[in-house]
Amino acid sequence: MLLRNKISVFLLLSLAIFIHCEALRRHHKFFVKEASYTRLCETKDILTVNGQFPGPTLHVRKEDTIYVKVHNNGRYNITIHWHGVKQPRNPWSDGPEYITQCPIQPGHSFNYKIIFSLEIGTIWWHAHSDWSRATVHGAIIVHPKSRTNYPFSMPHEEVPIILGEWWKEDIMTVLQEFVESGGTPRDSDAYTINGQPGDLYPCSSEETFKLNVTYGKIYLLHMVNAAMNEILFFSIANHSLIVVGADGSYTKPLTKEYVLISPGQTLDCLLEANQVPPHGRYYMATRAYTTATNTPFNNTTTTAIIQYNGDDYISTTSPILPSLPYYNDTTTAFEFINSLRTLDPLLFPLDTHDTQIYSTISINTFPCRNNTCDGPNGTRLAASMNNISFVSPSISILKAYYNHITGIFGTNFPSNPPLYYNFMGSNLPLFLQTPERATEVRVIEYNSIVEVVFQGTTLVVGLDHPMHLHGFSFYILGWGFGNFDPCKNPLSYNRVDLPFRNTVLVPINGWATIRFKAINSVWFMHCHLERHLTWGMNTVFIVKDGNRTEERMLPPPRKMPMC
Repeated sequence: MLLRNKISVFLLLSLAIFIHCEALRRHHKFFVKEASYTRLCETKDILTVNGQFPGPTLHVRKEDTIYVKVHNNGRYNITIHWHGVKQPRNPWSDGPEYITQCPIQPGHSFNYKIIFSLEIGTIWWHAHSDWSRATVHGAIIVHPKSRTNYPFSMPHEEVPIILGEWWKEDIMTVLQEFVESGGTPRDSDAYTINGQPGDLYPCSSEETFKLNVTYGKIYLLHMVNAAMNEILFFSIANHSLIVVGADGSYTKPLTKEYVLISPGQTLDCLLEANQVPPHGRYYMATRAYTTATNTPFNNTTTTAIIQYNGDDYISTTSPILPSLPYYNDTTTAFEFINSLRTLDPLLFPLDTHDTQIYSTISINTFPCRNNTCDGPNGTRLAASMNNISFVSPSISILKAYYNHITGIFGTNFPSNPPLYYNFMGSNLPLFLQTPERATEVRVIEYNSIVEVVFQGTTLVVGLDHPMHLHGFSFYILGWGFGNFDPCKNPLSYNRVDLPFRNTVLVPINGWATIRFKAINSVWFMHCHLERHLTWGMNTVFIVKDGNRTEERMLPPPRKMPMC
C-alpha cells in the first residue's frame, strides 16, 4: 500500500512516537493503530514504532515528497533519519542529533519533510540518537512511478526482510554500561529477521517469521541490515538470490548463493520459488561476518522459514539449513562486494576530481583515570578520522552554520592524515594512538567532484568499517588491502559500471575510494558500526550554496526542536 495524502503512522518509543505522513499529489489514507509495549523473548519494555518491531514499512513512489510528524511519547530524546534519502537542499529533515537538528524531547513533536529524488528500491528509516535505532527502525520501499518500470521480472509479491540485533538488557543500559566501561559493548544475545530470532531459539519458535510462497512465482526481498554492530552473511537453503538493487539504486542482475550486507546497507533480491514438489521447507539464515581477532562476538545463527503453499505436511518437516560462509571469510565477503555493478548511466564524469580527502579511519585510545577502563592497558577506547575523534556540539552544526553562530565547530578537518607511515605495520607511531578531540568539519565548494580515500589502520586493531555518507550516494571507484598507493591503485579503478551506494565497506587492513558530486548542503559522514560512531569515527561535510536559487539550501521549518 503506497503512502498517499494524509497518512498517519504511530511510532511507539517506550510509550509512543506519533508520525503523520502526507505524500504530495496523492489521495489515499493509511493508518497504523497505536499498540502497547513490544516484548521479545524477555519480559521487558522496548522502544518501538506503533508497537511494532521492526517499525512499519513506508511505501512511496519515485520523486514523491512526504511529510512526517513525529511525536515523542517516550522517556528519551529521539530523532529519525531517513537513511539513503538525498533530501535535495533540505538537510533540516535528515535527522542526526546535534548535526542537523537538536533531538525531539519527550512530549514534543517535529514535522519532517522528506524529499525523494533519485532513490529507487530499498532504503530505510531509523532513530539517529543514542542507541535507539536498535529497535526504532523500518524499511522504505521506493516504487517506480509505474509498475511497468521495473528493469526485471514483475514480482508476485514484495517482502521486507529486516536484519537486526537483540539484547536481553535494555539498550540504554547496554549503552550506559559500554560508555562507562571504556571498553567494547556487550555482545547482542541474538540476531533477528523481521523482529524474531527464529525457531532455533525456543522463545521465538511460535513467532518465527515465515514467508509463504507459491511454486513458480518470483518474490522481491527488500533487505535492510539494521544491526548495530555486525556485518552479516545471509542465505536461503536450496535457493539462489538474484541481486537487482543496492542502497536505493538498481544493479545489474547478480545471482549468488549468499549475500553480504553491512549495517546501513540495503539490497533488493529476487527469489524464485523453484523447488519442485514435494517442496519441503527451507530456512533463510543470517550470521555474522567479523574479522576482529581476540574479540568476542555474537556467533549465533538466526533463521526464518520459506514454506510453499499447498503442502499439507510442511508443519511436521524440519526446514533445510543453508550453508553460510565462515564468520571470517574475507575472500568470500569481498568477492560478493566486488561483483556488484550499477545498472544506470553515470551521473557525472569520473575521469578527474576537484577535491581529494585522504582519511585514515582508526581505533584509538584515551588515557583513563588510574588505568581502570576496559580498553588496552586500562585505557578508554576511541575512534577517529585523520586522528580527530569527533565531539558532538551542544547545538546542531546545521543551525550554527545557517545562523552564523561561532564557536560551535571548526572548519579544519584535514585533507590528509597527520603522518604517512605503514598503516598496516606492527611498528606504529605511538603518538597517533591518542587522537585529538574536536568538532571539525570540511567545507566544500558547490558542484565540485569530491574524492575520499578511506585508509584503515592497525593502530589498536584492524577492522572492517562500513562508512556512510548522508545526503549523497557515491561511486565506489575501488578498494584493496594494504596501504593505498596513489600512483598504482587508481590505474585499476572501475569508471564504467562501478557501484552507486551510500555506505561503503572498507576492508580490514585495507582502503576504499569513493567519489560524489557536491550539490547538497550539510551532511554527516560516519562509520555505521554504532560503537565506532559513539567513539568518534565521524565528521561533517558542509557544501556551500551555488549561485542559482535552486542550488541553495532551503530555509529551516518554522519549529525546529530546541536543545
